[in-house]
Amino acid sequence: MKFENGQMQVKFHLPVFKERGYVVNENKIETKSKTNQNTYHMERNQKAKSSAFLGRSNDDLWSDFYYLPLAGWTMAFQNYKPQLGILHSEFVGLQKFQMLFSDVTFLRVIRNTLAMGVINLVATFVTAIVFAILLNEIKSNGGKKTVQTISYLPHFLSWIIVTGILHDMLSGTGIVNEVLVNLHVLSQPINFFAHPGYFWPIVAFANVWKETGWNAIIYLAAITSIDPSLYEAAAIDGAGRWNKIKYVTLPGIKPTIVILLLMNVGNVLNAGFEIQYLLGNGLIQKFSQTIDIYVLKWGISQGDYAIGTAAGIFKSLVSIILIVLANQFAKHNGEEQLF
Repeated sequence: MKFENGQMQVKFHLPVFKERGYVVNENKIETKSKTNQNTYHMERNQKAKSSAFLGRSNDDLWSDFYYLPLAGWTMAFQNYKPQLGILHSEFVGLQKFQMLFSDVTFLRVIRNTLAMGVINLVATFVTAIVFAILLNEIKSNGGKKTVQTISYLPHFLSWIIVTGILHDMLSGTGIVNEVLVNLHVLSQPINFFAHPGYFWPIVAFANVWKETGWNAIIYLAAITSIDPSLYEAAAIDGAGRWNKIKYVTLPGIKPTIVILLLMNVGNVLNAGFEIQYLLGNGLIQKFSQTIDIYVLKWGISQGDYAIGTAAGIFKSLVSIILIVLANQFAKHNGEEQLF
């Protein structure tokens, strides 16, 4: 808006009026045509719907992606046929669960999954705590950052790459056999992937190497939150490094340790899929298969989706029970708890 020759001149921003459906002709703005008016309102409604979807609460999104798919659990109680769908497949009750627990292979798979889950939990949990404490003892900030960066880089490697490295290291001509033979520990190279007794330790080692640095990050954060004056008071009392760790560091990160332990207990049956599937072979199949591989083999490859769903439900229920029991145990002993 400006004044020219004593008169007020108003200059309209024409693109805005065009966008809203007005007819603009030689800098004159005329009434909206019916077509343009309808187009404008349709665009406004579409924008409003998009804003409403994007503005949905987190609870709604959780419901869509976590709870609605649970309707698929009904397949475990049906003789599910894809051509009939969930609504028209025959209801068989607990028959699929009875088939599962009468299957010797599934019982063996439970043993493998539970054993590898416990070994992985203990190994990765302890090494992460020890590594974080040792890393905290490094006085040089540059050295600490370098070691920490190198330690958590394996976390970003896919299991395909990790298993490839393990195959090269543990093969008959790999570095492990070569070192052991040169040190006269072995008289001749051995095939580590042909002996069932080596498989569980190999899986545990792979998880420790891949995840220790990454898991240690949260413990390092907890250690940095400890009041430095506590270390100073301990030093005045004559405490050495070990006593500082024992009486200051460990009690300071104890709540974090308890919470993470409670959360990881529920993942005991999530012993893994990729590494067991990639490293497993016919010679060690009885020790390498997990519940996830069983679901893949029978539930998907064989087309028995009901069996696969039943195995998944069993796994989920066991995880829930373990979390509840561990939480109650922590509550009974006055420790930190999840709920």
